[in-house]
Amino acid sequence: MTMIDTHCHIDLFDNPNQLINECEKLGIITIGITNLPSHFEQGYKHTKGLKKVRLALGLHPLLAENHNIELPKFFKMLKYTSYIGEVGLDFSREGYSTKDNQIASFKKILGAIQNENKLLSIHSRRAEKEVLNFLKEYKIRNAIFHWYSGALGVIDEVVKNGYFFSVNTAMIKSESGKKIISRIPKEKILTESDGPFIEENGNPVKPYQLGIVYEYLGKTWGVSKDEAIKVVRRNFSSILISLKN
Repeated sequence: MTMIDTHCHIDLFDNPNQLINECEKLGIITIGITNLPSHFEQGYKHTKGLKKVRLALGLHPLLAENHNIELPKFFKMLKYTSYIGEVGLDFSREGYSTKDNQIASFKKILGAIQNENKLLSIHSRRAEKEVLNFLKEYKIRNAIFHWYSGALGVIDEVVKNGYFFSVNTAMIKSESGKKIISRIPKEKILTESDGPFIEENGNPVKPYQLGIVYEYLGKTWGVSKDEAIKVVRRNFSSILISLKN
């Protein structure tokens, strides 16, 4: 059964090419997330033409000090991919000092893609409502809230507007993560590894280890692991259809 990893920082693993080859061999649909357009530019040649691995164009909110230099490259690279990520806002203690710069960059990104068929993987820590409002304002059709950690009530608004959530191994091990997953309708759930930022037994989680997430989703939904995989595949397929229309 084909598993799906919608958020994996392939370029930050010790051996990115090995991981790419592994995903291709195992048939795991994997979106390689980048944090800056310069990273996308470097990695694009390694994923161009592959069947299962796609590279996303990112501008991470916690790297706001690089945004002014990197934004022109973002717009230049935009034509090479249908996948955008990691982008968004971070108003946590770590990112709050660059709040205004983040907002300015995010609005420029959304403005550039609002009339194009792109899929966004969104960072929204402590800025969930703000991110959602901007997505609505710019009429963004396809977005995934990556590793959502906000209020349960906002989940309903995200779903109402047709957006998705990607869940990972860390979420199924925390009480807050479990509550979030239980609140999300199964037709709006996707899966992610967020490797190498999440670890399992001291090692970065890789896409092939997402089986435990599908097992958890299956138990939550009262179905088998294979049926949970089918649900997530249908969810992702619905996005791909939207990207083509």
